[in-house]
Amino acid sequence: MNSVSDLDALDGESVVVVGGGFGGLSTACYLADAGADVTLLEKNEQLGGRASTLERDGFRFDMGPSWYLMPDVFEQFFAYFGKRPEDYYGLTRLDPHYRIFFKDGDQVDMVPDLEENRAVFESYEPGAGEKFDDYLRKSERNYRIGMEHFVYTDRPNLRDYVDFDVFKNAWGLSLIGSMQDHVERYFDHPKLQQIMQYTLVFLGGAPNNTPALYNLMSHVDFNMGVYYPDGGLAGVVDAMVSLGEELGVDFHTDAPVAEIAGRRGGFAVRTEDGREFPCDLVVSDADYAHTEQELLPPEKRQYDEDYWESRTYAPSAFLLYLGVEGDVDELAHHTLVLPTEWDDHFEHIFDRPAWPEDPAYYLCVPSKTDDTVAPEGHSNLFALVPIAAGLEDTPEIRESYRDLVLDDIADNTGVDLRDRIVVEESFCVKDFAERYNSTKGTALGLAHTLTQTALLRPPHASKKVDGLYFTGSFTTPGIGVPMCLISGQLTAEEMAEDAR
Repeated sequence: MNSVSDLDALDGESVVVVGGGFGGLSTACYLADAGADVTLLEKNEQLGGRASTLERDGFRFDMGPSWYLMPDVFEQFFAYFGKRPEDYYGLTRLDPHYRIFFKDGDQVDMVPDLEENRAVFESYEPGAGEKFDDYLRKSERNYRIGMEHFVYTDRPNLRDYVDFDVFKNAWGLSLIGSMQDHVERYFDHPKLQQIMQYTLVFLGGAPNNTPALYNLMSHVDFNMGVYYPDGGLAGVVDAMVSLGEELGVDFHTDAPVAEIAGRRGGFAVRTEDGREFPCDLVVSDADYAHTEQELLPPEKRQYDEDYWESRTYAPSAFLLYLGVEGDVDELAHHTLVLPTEWDDHFEHIFDRPAWPEDPAYYLCVPSKTDDTVAPEGHSNLFALVPIAAGLEDTPEIRESYRDLVLDDIADNTGVDLRDRIVVEESFCVKDFAERYNSTKGTALGLAHTLTQTALLRPPHASKKVDGLYFTGSFTTPGIGVPMCLISGQLTAEEMAEDAR
């Protein structure tokens, strides 16, 4: 992987980072290590952004991301500071990685043993075992080349692609076409296609609108493994905050920002309670559209309201956080429940926004691995249904949909939770918008569509305000915790380049 470019030009600069999600935490650490005086302002009562924690009556829930994928990205991040992830938290490799219940009664586990997975593929379709091997070889190559030359290396302008090195490394990559087209070249059976495409939910896309390049996620899934960090994703947030404190970052929670005024060398970031933080440079890890539309005056915005209205947003989510009596033996730590045909669900997210009547959804039971997240004799569980951003979200709709989801879980996994729930909280479109200032209540940011990837995403450096930068899931490389960690590096590198 590429090493981080020299950041020494930032030594002595004062920087305010707005937002304490993974992108903001990452950027803050790189800047502080370079010698910058860094203050981070977080709107909410805890750091981590969407990786918040909910605690109720002895239950502790990861409210947002719950999959620890791409361990190499975390290793590279901490290594830059002379650390290792294990200096802060341990990792448990999950077995199975995840379980899938298909709604026709079929069930399958994906496990760390590739031979077992290969046999599963062969059992669905003669010859699919060999194609599984071919697919993973392609996926591994795409991951290696894609990460080094297109993820860790930012290319914000078209001219950055007119380069022999780019053409040489792009040769053979799946840069054109959709994931649906790519997967269909290998597998005919719809269930095998679904197994290879479920990770698109983490990218906020659908099989027909996500670039085929993202087949690299199968290398992440099958070859690199799925892990659980001690304390869940909240343990990773704590690690990054500890690292930031060691580097000298000054963290402020309960500090919602109301205005960003000024320019390079003379900024003032003002909070809603009237405090003012003067600084040389500003980085926003807040929602990109919120930053431009609400924190800047019209003449300093790169994009107007029509631009943001025209974007394709990653799904929002209907979430149920459930503390339940007893065990849920039928479920794995990560469980997916998939309709036999899931095109309708994706259509209800991207083409005809509506609450899906036959939803695909995800169940997380961290108490399978971590006995600190639930009281003895109880299970910690959350259900996540991806839904369209911007859907109407009322108490009546939530109550009705809650019943639909609990009925569906009972019907398709054999786990009836309805009379065992002792703690229950929901989180949906309205909450994403209110808690995270999230445009249309998206749970993730801008989707990774064919027209919203790489240089087609909003830039790290504002084109209107000298000295204002952006990090996180709206920028490159995109959605997901590992990508947001990398976005922090890319933002810091661009800031150093501009400072030079």
